[in-house]
Amino acid sequence: MRQTTEAFRSRYRAAIHPLYNPWLHGAFVLLFGVLAIGAFWSRVQQVSGLEWLTVPLTLLFFNFGVYTVHRHLGHHKKAFAKLFYARHAGDHHSFFTPGHMTYDSARDWRVILFPAWLIVVHTLLITLPLWWLFAQFNANVAGLFGGCMVLGYLTYEVFHACEHLPPDNPVTRLPWIRQMRRLHELHHRRERMQERNFNIVLPLMDYLFGTLYWEPEPAPLSYSRMPMTRMQHQIDITGEPIAVLAYAASVGRWPEWHPSSLKIDGPHGPLHAGARFEEDIHAGGREGHLSWEVTEYLPGRRWCARAQGDHGLSLLLTYECGAEGNGTRFVRTLDYRFDGLGMRIANHLLLKRRIERESAASMLALRDMAAQYLSSARASA
Repeated sequence: MRQTTEAFRSRYRAAIHPLYNPWLHGAFVLLFGVLAIGAFWSRVQQVSGLEWLTVPLTLLFFNFGVYTVHRHLGHHKKAFAKLFYARHAGDHHSFFTPGHMTYDSARDWRVILFPAWLIVVHTLLITLPLWWLFAQFNANVAGLFGGCMVLGYLTYEVFHACEHLPPDNPVTRLPWIRQMRRLHELHHRRERMQERNFNIVLPLMDYLFGTLYWEPEPAPLSYSRMPMTRMQHQIDITGEPIAVLAYAASVGRWPEWHPSSLKIDGPHGPLHAGARFEEDIHAGGREGHLSWEVTEYLPGRRWCARAQGDHGLSLLLTYECGAEGNGTRFVRTLDYRFDGLGMRIANHLLLKRRIERESAASMLALRDMAAQYLSSARASA
């Protein structure tokens, strides 16, 4: 079964030129930026209090510019900026998806950092003409402005790279980085990337323009050294992958086809990343309750959720779809574990076999109910 994000990452990495050096890339951007800042600021002398206001005003101007470009060109295709759109919405947002927000090696910087030549263009074609214009009136204002424009660029690159660091990196625990990292993670949800959290360094423009969106970080799954029990089943279902996955991801319909699902308390329709719902279950011969959070939804391809339940139960559920002939190959993967020794023993002796039978039965019921539902939907369309 195709792993969509990993498959894209593999293709993207294979297309990177073998001579690409991420350390040289980063070093060039940093060195050029520092030299440019030094050149602009070297012309500044005896700055007055009023002239110092150029620094925050320039950084605010840059913040607004980044917000505008990201929002209107990075996520809405325009003829004059189609390459930027393809690189950002196409490459970057396909490489980094919910649940896959960190890079694996330095070569992945290729999809995080802007092309190395862009800082040269930013400095020579945007910043330098504006510096010259301001210099006709005030050399100090011009110098401070030019340096801060390049400083804003470097700050953007550094923050953006930090927002894709592995979660165990100590930098991610710094308060400012941690908050921006969370905002950027929410921005990468498919249903929000065109509407929310466009700032990278400071969410001021998101706040002012009403595009700021926040959710607290979810509590981590309970820690255990014990491996998870995995069950995977697949079945072919009549219907298009988008429609089939939308039906399966409509958790309110789970009791229609899953024998263990008794009652769902949550939103209607297919649930996107960040959605939460509650479920009463009767699985493995035992009643229980699960608190769920959806972690990923790629329409027609992949849906993931995780849950915490009674008796120290933690589980991960993944649905994956792919076209197969005239229908859809649907794969359901369930990973779960119990923290308590007694429940782990019970799972090994009894529960695992019961849950396996219930999972297999659910796939047959899903096939029939999904085909019936989709057929009715087509007939009424």
